Parts: sequence; structure tokens; C-alpha cells
Amino acid sequence: MAPDSETLYGFTPVAASAHTLLSSVSPSSAAPFISVAETPVPETALARRINTYAQSHLPLPTYNHSLRVYHFGLAMRRHLFPSWTFTDETYFLACLLHDIGATEDNLTSTKLSFEFFGGLIALNVLQETTDSSQDTAAPRDQAESVAEAIIRHQDLCSTGKITAVGQLLQLATIFDNTGAYAECVHPATIEDVSHHFPRMSWSHCFAATIRRENELKPWSHTTTLGEDAFPAKVLGNKLMEPFE
Repeated sequence: MAPDSETLYGFTPVAASAHTLLSSVSPSSAAPFISVAETPVPETALARRINTYAQSHLPLPTYNHSLRVYHFGLAMRRHLFPSWTFTDETYFLACLLHDIGATEDNLTSTKLSFEFFGGLIALNVLQETTDSSQDTAAPRDQAESVAEAIIRHQDLCSTGKITAVGQLLQLATIFDNTGAYAECVHPATIEDVSHHFPRMSWSHCFAATIRRENELKPWSHTTTLGEDAFPAKVLGNKLMEPFE
């Protein structure tokens, strides 16, 4: 690993337990309003290529969810974890690709759990060096950071460690999907992000995806969150209900 990879690509180890991590930070004030305009998406050649890929491979509700996770996550980082200095590009790539394994085509093309298959897809897509992408390939360390974060974004552990970029992806996805950690993001930020990237009945879409994977792969990692309990949490997301 290159000497600066830990800083640039988010390999800093942090507590895997969200409860432990959030209990260890003491913000001096309540979460501030941070607008979408204050957390712009990266405009690097790599970010543009992967954004185009995501737009062409993800259903619109899933793509919008991915962008909400990006903006919510950066709002959380600014408020709670200012020492996490990995690049916005790395986090953006992880957000765009974190549910790539959950599309219908990808769910039905492998026996792997969707997060694991998604991580493999991301690793390959990010490092592509075809004629059209040879100048926009991610460094291997960055691609591996994104893949690791995707593989573990539903790995809700109570012990151990996870990368900083992986933890932020996990916090923001659970926040958007279930409304957990409501105190971490200002209500006006939720409203602004949801206005720019409408939910389009996301809770029902995602709950259906959970049930679809559990039907196809009763061994899937998603079952560790509760075969009935997890989709019920998603459908019972009161924080996001006004924006459904």
C-alpha cells in the first residue's frame, strides 16, 4: 500500500460498532444544516466515468438513494468526524456502487450475497483500462478501499474495526434506509437532499429487494439483519416517511 493510501482512501481503522463510535465523539453543538450545494460531487474524470456507469446500470430510485447516501455521509463527517480526511472521490465511488450487486440482473447472475458480488464488480469496474477508460482507472488501493466498504456496508458488527470510509458508508446507508442515527443530520439537510434526489417510494423498493434476495438466496448475508425484522425496519422508517 502506498504511504498516503490510508489518508487518501479511508483505510484508517475505526470502531465497527456504530454505537461505540458515536459514543466516542462529542460535537460541541447539534448537527448543522449542510446543503447539497456545500457537498458537491467530485468532477474528476474517474468520478464522471463511474457516475455515468451507475446511471446506466442502476434503477433511478437506487441511483437517487446512492446520491442521498453521499450527501448525508458528508454531512455526518463534517459534523462528527472532521479528522477523517479521505477523499470525497473515494466516498463518492463507494456510494455510487454500493448497491450495484442488488440490481435484478446481478441478483440473479450469482449465488453470492449482493454486497460481496457488488464489491467484486466495483473492484473490476474501477480498474478498467479499456481504450475508453485507460485514463480514468482507479489506483488499486482506492479500488480495494471502495470494494471493502461495499462488501461490509451491511456488516453491523458490535466488535472489531472497519475502515473509516466503510463506516461512513454504513452509517449513511442505514440512516437513509431505516432512519437510525437521526440526531446526526439536521432536518433541513434531510429535506434538501430529499428534494434534490427524491425517494420515489424507496422504502418499498428496498424492502422488496431485501425479500427478493432472501427468496433467491436464503443463505445471503442480508438475512443476518433479520429476515422479517430488516424489511420491517425499512418500511417503518418514520424519519424519511414525509419524503416517500
